[in-house]
Amino acid sequence: MDNVLAVLSPGQGAQKPGFLTPWLGLDGAESRLRWWSAMAGVDLVHLGTQADAEEIKDTAKTQPLLIAAALLAADHLPIADVSVVAGHSVGELGAAALAGVLSPEAAITLAGLRGREMAAACALEPTGMAAVLGGDEAEVLAALDKHGLHPANRNGAGQIVAAGLRERLEKFAAEPPARTRVITLQVAGAFHTPYMAPAEQALTAVAGGIIPAHPARLLLSNADGAAVTEGSELLSRLVRQVTAPVRWDLCMRTLADLGVTAVIELPPAGTLAGLIKRELKGDHLPEIVTLNTPDDLPAARDLIARHGAHPSHEPTLHFRVVVAGGAGNFQPAPDLEEGAPIKAGQLIGQIVTRQGSADVTALQAGHLIEWLAHHDDPVAPGQPLARIGELS
Repeated sequence: MDNVLAVLSPGQGAQKPGFLTPWLGLDGAESRLRWWSAMAGVDLVHLGTQADAEEIKDTAKTQPLLIAAALLAADHLPIADVSVVAGHSVGELGAAALAGVLSPEAAITLAGLRGREMAAACALEPTGMAAVLGGDEAEVLAALDKHGLHPANRNGAGQIVAAGLRERLEKFAAEPPARTRVITLQVAGAFHTPYMAPAEQALTAVAGGIIPAHPARLLLSNADGAAVTEGSELLSRLVRQVTAPVRWDLCMRTLADLGVTAVIELPPAGTLAGLIKRELKGDHLPEIVTLNTPDDLPAARDLIARHGAHPSHEPTLHFRVVVAGGAGNFQPAPDLEEGAPIKAGQLIGQIVTRQGSADVTALQAGHLIEWLAHHDDPVAPGQPLARIGELS
């Protein structure tokens, strides 16, 4: 049987105070976090190193922090050799970036917006969530429906997360289904339910300005565990996911169906690894590395070397994506055509607004592979504008 390796990006609740501190010792890590902080609208360095548990529980801060952590660690892995990626809840934005559907900047920007808008939606009504452990699945779902609650997460291994109005959650907990244990979760509101509709509307308005790429590797969707092959379809699913249940049980089923032999969970790692260990037992249990500090990088790289896709010995086209630093209309540099050589620092276009224009420059030398935005296209912060690369 061929080896298949999956990289997973965790969701909200996995964060721990100070978990990014060891990563800041790596070259360029702090600068990258500060750049992403400008896009997310929160101080990711502070949140990942000095903030206490209460502060990083804030949905508006937690969501971009989690995506930044996952992408920061992934920068130090040979992701090109990875076959499958998936993320839990907001972690799906990290997976979308690892698959090449979104640029890291676009994923961070969307995570910041998603967190802010979901926090605002939580403030509209007193809602919450509770984990329901054990019991018969059909009986649990019927009891949730009886109480007017929603199955927000179905995480497999006998775990369903209920969500809805707090008073209904309290009544449900007072008369739980047989052989179940109900644990109230310390979250701001009923995520992945219709109560998040205002957040979905806000994301819809912004997502329309993003031009996604097609996935470069298998990308599993929280909606149904299916591998999404179209960038536009994945973007639509990311938006709808705010009000739709997270079917992590189906994602794990797909991992088993694909014959995944190894898994790396990105930081803050442990939650998804635990679910997989409880769900995929025996011959289906993959080898797992939980990547929490740079000390875990050698083990993760070794796992990729043993279970990852075999690299080709043919010349490979490496590229970087140039993204918009702000909103406006894109004006490419005159007479700069695809295939043209590019110098480091060369002006390739401008973002034009009513207040003026901002230059867009290439960070490295190479050649213009393709334009991802065209003359007078409206663009959002973090949106890809061009691919610049060289043959190596």
